[in-house]
Amino acid sequence: MNIRLSSSGLALALALAIPAAAAQEQARLGKGVTEIPDPELNLMRGRYTVGGNAVAWFGVTMVSQWQTQTGQTLQGSLALGMDFSRGGTPKVSFTPSVNITEANAAMPETSGRSVDGSGLQNVAGMTQSVQVAGDRNTASNVTLLTIRDGGEVPQGSGVVAGDAVARQGNASASAGFDGSAANLLLQIDGHGAVQQWMRSGSVGQSIQLTADGQRASNRLQIDLVRSPLAENTPLAQHVSQAITLGRGIGGGPGG
Repeated sequence: MNIRLSSSGLALALALAIPAAAAQEQARLGKGVTEIPDPELNLMRGRYTVGGNAVAWFGVTMVSQWQTQTGQTLQGSLALGMDFSRGGTPKVSFTPSVNITEANAAMPETSGRSVDGSGLQNVAGMTQSVQVAGDRNTASNVTLLTIRDGGEVPQGSGVVAGDAVARQGNASASAGFDGSAANLLLQIDGHGAVQQWMRSGSVGQSIQLTADGQRASNRLQIDLVRSPLAENTPLAQHVSQAITLGRGIGGGPGG
């Protein structure tokens, strides 16, 4: 049997069918179940771990080295750790180190050469950049992530913030942490910069060279130790704080 509906009849059928279908879908989902809007989901994402594991320790180690054509060496490192194993507010530790050796001769003239990394300030997430305006240069950026379940939590220095700075002529090296942002910078005026950072929304490594025969490297190690979740551990708070440190650290180079 074929049934034909006029436009008015079709509209009436749809008006009756749509509420009925919606009622059936609501019954299938369960009473009181509603869709969570995207703005609310954005506040929830990244706050939890899977499998009942909580973050016990979150650590970052940065090491940067730069050897110039004249034999001068710039070195810097920092170690940053957050211990969540005792519950409550995490225990933060920070250890910086910088060193500059003397050059065997003056750096050659590099006028007319330039690099521009200002656009990196607009990049979110993980960034690795190498910009070279010269010959016979070597540059490398390496990032490692290690996740471990259980075991001993590393012991920190107990220092929660500070910085270390060294200067020699037109060369400088600095490593600092202000409680929310960590930055490691080696710089020679007119010849470039070697940098690593971790701040809000950004983690990155950048090498900029405008001279010849330079050797530069960045190494970033991120360590995460997980432990079984105790019944009374406020997981959302602890993991959120760990992620905030990873976020809370960077909008790009320039410290």
